[in-house]
Amino acid sequence: MTGKNNNQRTEVILWSIALPGFGQFLNGKYFKGAVLLILEFLINTKSNLNLAIISSFRGEIVAAIASTGFQWLMFYPCVYMYAIWDAYKDAGGNKCSFAFLPFVFAAYLGTIGVIYAASFRFMGYLLGPVWLPIILIIVGIGIGLLFTFFLSRKP
Repeated sequence: MTGKNNNQRTEVILWSIALPGFGQFLNGKYFKGAVLLILEFLINTKSNLNLAIISSFRGEIVAAIASTGFQWLMFYPCVYMYAIWDAYKDAGGNKCSFAFLPFVFAAYLGTIGVIYAASFRFMGYLLGPVWLPIILIIVGIGIGLLFTFFLSRKP
């Protein structure tokens, strides 16, 4: 559904962040929304993501790592960021030809965060399977925004 205003695009993004597939439902893309919602539940369940989130918020990073199914969690950043991008694009947020870059870089770096979650330490602290990917997703968005800015400039 194109032609949405900024408030509607923001709503779509925020619902997609809350749960992949919800933005697609708001855009009237019901099949795509259902597929993304099913993928969300499948990956979440198989990776034990909710247990990892609970342990991480409690500061129990070793327990979060122990409970995580990393083979499944590897899919999560890409599915998550794709769902957000797709909902944003369908809501008319693709005005710039490089608008996808923040989402792509976030997916890539989030996946790298999952890969190194069990061993990477920052200032002596193990960040684990929730915090490291989240931090790297934010970094990826920033890098993608920089690339978008520089690639979109008119000479």
